[in-house]
Amino acid sequence: MVLDKLSTSLKESMKKILKTTHVNDALINDVLKDIQKSLIQADVDIKLVFELTKKIREEINKRKDRFSQKELIINTIYQELVSILGEGNTITIEKKQEIFLLVGLFGSGKTTTCAKLGRYYQKRGLKVCLLGLDTFRPAAMRQLEQLAKKLNIPVFIDEKEKNPVKIIRKYKKELKNYDLIITDTAGRNALDEQLTKEIKNIEKELKPSYTFLILPADIGQNAKNQTIAFKDAINIDGVIITKLDGTAKAGGALTACAFTKTNIQFIGVGEKAEDLEEFKPKKFVSRLLGMGDLETLLKKAEEVIDEVQAREVGERLMSGKFNLFDLSFQLESMRNMGSIQKIVSMIPGLSMANLPKELLGVQENKLRTFKIIMDSMTKEELMNPEIIRAERIERIARGAGVSEKDVRELLKQYKQMKKILKKMKGAGQPKNLRQLMKQFKGIKGLM
Repeated sequence: MVLDKLSTSLKESMKKILKTTHVNDALINDVLKDIQKSLIQADVDIKLVFELTKKIREEINKRKDRFSQKELIINTIYQELVSILGEGNTITIEKKQEIFLLVGLFGSGKTTTCAKLGRYYQKRGLKVCLLGLDTFRPAAMRQLEQLAKKLNIPVFIDEKEKNPVKIIRKYKKELKNYDLIITDTAGRNALDEQLTKEIKNIEKELKPSYTFLILPADIGQNAKNQTIAFKDAINIDGVIITKLDGTAKAGGALTACAFTKTNIQFIGVGEKAEDLEEFKPKKFVSRLLGMGDLETLLKKAEEVIDEVQAREVGERLMSGKFNLFDLSFQLESMRNMGSIQKIVSMIPGLSMANLPKELLGVQENKLRTFKIIMDSMTKEELMNPEIIRAERIERIARGAGVSEKDVRELLKQYKQMKKILKKMKGAGQPKNLRQLMKQFKGIKGLM
């Protein structure tokens, strides 16, 4: 999960507030000290940390009569954390053609982010292409080409040419055919005169709609100086933070924008092409504090689930019919949405539970095993699981490279789910969350 350690610490602070029977100054002081410690350990600038907690204290004192004490403290912490992360403006594609220019130092993740942005807008119906202008790093253009090929996105490169401006001019005619051009550029170990001049020449020739600075989450507090340096040298419209899925503290990169008044536009939250999210401070802080983010979860579901197939599966479920083909479709959809840990972090309440990583890991492994087992079955077995007996179990296990026990566990899971779905059909539509949870109480193992 993004900022796992910081999120765990902040959730503990929220629990401390929720569990107390009496809110007093001692509790507030204790919680604010915990928050200070958590943020400093996450590499947030110390001055900013103390300013933040001072504002939280002031706001609590101002609004004491308007809320219950617990609600007031949690709401104030939430609002002030959101305020230091900026607005997170939405990028709008309005013109006939938009051009994104990505800049940053070595190792920031520019090339990978080009591909992720391409995938992000490709899924939103735009005709996208990638343009490789990194003539400095060996194999940079080849890397961009390989990433683009996997995603079926056109890419324009010239590995022999060392002048980025000449590459732009070479492909000017072809580039006119695309709604969005996403441009990769060279980096250096530091923003020097040579790199600044190169970027300015590219800007003059390309005339980008947006120029994004790419900051890796593991940059630490140096993010502030780097952001200031780039903003002073060239025009920066926003920041994209990469590698937020790792163990990096990331507080420095996230809060660098507070000092420079530069909005974070996207965050990279995993290695897959789909692991790029538009940055929304309110949703981000909500997940950090364990309040979930159902809107993003539902959007992810819409992106990975085939609408027609989902409707067909849904109709079979509502009619009380259910087979392993349907279960396979559901498991594949879940896997495409990301890790179970990531999905759990977006579910209000459940994300506050601090489920053990070991347990989440087991569930993910189980999903993968179940999918492999079903891939080893015939179509007849998937559509009619009741025909699977001892001999078939032995053959399926051998074909999938798993134990017969694993196959039996999958069949048991299927029978449990089918039983619950029959009960749900008889009980009708659940009237509230509690009733829904009660209906699903018998499903064990997957969730």
